Amino acid sequence: MIRYALKCENDHRFESWFKSGEAFESLLAHGHVDCPECGTADVSKVLMAPGVRPGRGQSDAPRPMTNAPDPEMVEALKKFRHHVETTSDYVGPAFAKEARAMHEGEIPLRPIYGEARADEARKLVEDGVPAMPLPFIPRRKTN
Repeated sequence: MIRYALKCENDHRFESWFKSGEAFESLLAHGHVDCPECGTADVSKVLMAPGVRPGRGQSDAPRPMTNAPDPEMVEALKKFRHHVETTSDYVGPAFAKEARAMHEGEIPLRPIYGEARADEARKLVEDGVPAMPLPFIPRRKTN
């Protein structure tokens, strides 16, 4: 696995993991790497400091974080997650199907959250179905 720092044409910066450098290049060439903020597939790698492990005999003690998260942002995200989880129905991997059915009037509207594959999410956006990525992994997907 390899992690790349990426940037889209709109200067949104993000990181993502890939099976290999070749896998990244293949996904990029086929338009399967897109910005999580704006959805554009015009993405490129940016300079990134490598993760370096200490040598033999050197301390593996954790070093202080240089980019510690903003405590106010962490608290805001906790509140947002709590709000989503207490006011919405978790539909798991059926998210795209449920969102589309509500958009087309086949089932009653209600707040939902869940998971969608990248191709499903892209199709929802293309078809004008209101949906957005959440800045957290649903608790049911974590240990």
